[in-house]
Amino acid sequence: MSGPTLEALGDGAYAYLQRGGWGFSNAGLITSGGASLLVDTLYDMRLTQQMLATMRRATDDASRIDAVVNTHANGDHCWGNRALPDARIISSRATAEEMTELPPKLMHALVRGARAIGAAGPIARWPLSLLKRLGVRRAGALLDAAPFIVDAFGAFDFGEVTLRAPTQTFEGSLVLTVGDKEVHLIQVGPAHTRGDTLVYVPANRLVFTGDVLFVGSHPIMWEGPLENWVRACSMLLALDVDVVVPGHGPLTDKSGVRAMRDYWVELQRAVEAGHAAGASAPEIARSFLASHEGAEPERIVVSVDTALRGLANEGSSRDPLILLAEMARFAGGKPPSPTAITESQRNPTMYERDGGAT
Repeated sequence: MSGPTLEALGDGAYAYLQRGGWGFSNAGLITSGGASLLVDTLYDMRLTQQMLATMRRATDDASRIDAVVNTHANGDHCWGNRALPDARIISSRATAEEMTELPPKLMHALVRGARAIGAAGPIARWPLSLLKRLGVRRAGALLDAAPFIVDAFGAFDFGEVTLRAPTQTFEGSLVLTVGDKEVHLIQVGPAHTRGDTLVYVPANRLVFTGDVLFVGSHPIMWEGPLENWVRACSMLLALDVDVVVPGHGPLTDKSGVRAMRDYWVELQRAVEAGHAAGASAPEIARSFLASHEGAEPERIVVSVDTALRGLANEGSSRDPLILLAEMARFAGGKPPSPTAITESQRNPTMYERDGGAT
């Protein structure tokens, strides 16, 4: 797996692209006239500091980051905020509220606990096995999810992370100025999370999507409703842009956005048909996966569950540990290794713009 790269997008804009599976997100830098704005930080301090050092080597404008926009509340897009103690941190109000719900220290404890379970012998794991048999859901979930948690999140150092919360919030939309450029923040959540935000730079004909767009891997819908995500894709398609920077995966253009919109429309049909037939979320997910290639296929089971809850008019607040266990069972215990999909497996109209990407 190749390391991260900083891609110059022209006229003082950059995309920082990471390769990998869970947690290896993208970020961006917008500069003009000595001012700069960072789009998202990364999952831990080490990765964020490495990114900032790379940006400083590329442009003097990155020597002082004036502001950071967090596109949403997932830790891989905001847990590096503390590396920028003097910058304004900006997010939608819904994102700022959601950030407090999964503290970095809790994630650190979860990974440590999962490692301990993995290192323990059958006798040491017996109490959790007994609790699982007795119907204690969270004990069973932790036992089932442990290998998955270590494989997906064990590469990150959450013990050094302290959340730096947004210092400025907005609702709906906000226009910022970076030098002589306007930067438009457009809230499109709830979809992936409650407060998803697009960062649109008209002067560069460029948009940073956060996790409203995944390229090369299956997306995950933590929040929903599904219709909002379809609407967000339509909003992206209406923007005057040439380059689209997804939250995960290589650069794309509007073809990547159309592919994402098609994905959700097809999933909606599959969920409605599966629901009518009385199928479970894993059954619907496996059927959908048969015709949709991509990395991290275990995410489909959560997206299907979210969509099913939408059909039933249920709230989408669920126990993250239970969802991790569901994905672990779906994946057979651990996620696939984060290697590139081979050309024979990739569907370019589904996940990637024509001509390839970085």
